[in-house]
This record gives sequence, structure tokens and C-alpha cells, in this order.
Amino acid sequence: MIARPDACWYTLMMKPNLIAAAEIDRLDTWARYSAPMCGSCVSSCCTLPVEVKIKDLIRIGIVDEFELGDPPKNIAKRLQKEGIVERYNQKSEIFTLQRMSNNDCLYLDRKSRLCTIYEKRPDTCRNHPRIGPRPGYCAYKPKEVERERNPRTLDRF
Repeated sequence: MIARPDACWYTLMMKPNLIAAAEIDRLDTWARYSAPMCGSCVSSCCTLPVEVKIKDLIRIGIVDEFELGDPPKNIAKRLQKEGIVERYNQKSEIFTLQRMSNNDCLYLDRKSRLCTIYEKRPDTCRNHPRIGPRPGYCAYKPKEVERERNPRTLDRF
């Protein structure tokens, strides 16, 4: 007689494309993306560096169109002083948004884990995961797994 495998083993074996919890820095642990995953995830994609262009900064509302005449380097300096931009690559003209100490995006609400500027979000976020470190895959971390790893995060969900 064959013993029935436990539920955890059964789930992993029957759904090999779902990984219990991805490690953000290990792309091989990322899961193939499907839209329903977002609702049960801890928003781990919002802990990745967010690269933006000047048009994104205008859409977000932190740069106005009058500043377009200013050198991007000057805009970057202002935004770095304000704690909005971490760095600026002059060659590619790409700004990297500052993140919180826990690597969360500045615009990620700590309690709801939802984007506070969703309608104005940068193209990088709009296009993820079609474009990103591993196109078509995401660093999916189910909320339940995160609770088991760190019980102190219960109030975040």
C-alpha cells in the first residue's frame, strides 16, 4: 500500500511552476507569472530597484514640465537631496528610485502592500514582469509563507 503524500509535497509536485517563496536575488527561484498571483503575493516585485526615465517622474508628479529645460543631472541632484532618487546614470539618462531601509519602494504602502501611485506608476512597474531581470517570471512570495518566516510581519497583511 502506498502512503498518501502530505499536502505540502502534493502541492509542490502537482504544481511545479509554483515555488513556495522566491528569493529575490536568485532568479532561478522565480515563478512563471500569471496575473492571479499578485493578489496573494507580498509585493516582492516592489522590493526590486525601480529604474525610471524623466517622463515617469513627470507622470508621478515629482518633476514638472518646466524642468525639462534643466539638465537631467541637476534634476537628479534635487531629487537625491529630497530622498526620492538613489542614483542617476547620465549615459542612459535613467534614474533609480530610492527605496526604504527594508528595500520596499517609496510608494508601497506598508500595511496594504499596494502601490500608492498605481495609476501614475512608472513604465518599469507597468511592464513587469514582461520586462525585467527574468522576463515572464516574478519573485512570487505568498503572504502565508512570509508570515511563517517572520511572525512579526503579521500586522502588514
